Amino acid sequence: MIIVAGHLIVDPADRGAFLAGCEEVVRRARATEGCLDFSIAADVVQDDRGDVFERWVSQAALRAFRGSGLGPEQTAVIRAASVLEHDVWGERPPG
Repeated sequence: MIIVAGHLIVDPADRGAFLAGCEEVVRRARATEGCLDFSIAADVVQDDRGDVFERWVSQAALRAFRGSGLGPEQTAVIRAASVLEHDVWGERPPG
């Protein structure tokens, strides 16, 4: 399994429109074969931050989707980003 996690920084005045513009990307990702979860959401503490979380069954599934992600309208307002891919070899319920 592949987990993609991190955050994006946008101008606080642009965050609402940025997130609304990501709705179709989230829908497309979730409908993509091999996507287990996909979310871009407003951070509850920082008004300039959007949190990213994705789970994919494989690197191949992630790569197949990757060209269908954010468009130029969304990427134009991103001032900074820290998003990394993580390989996960096992999973278990918390506790």
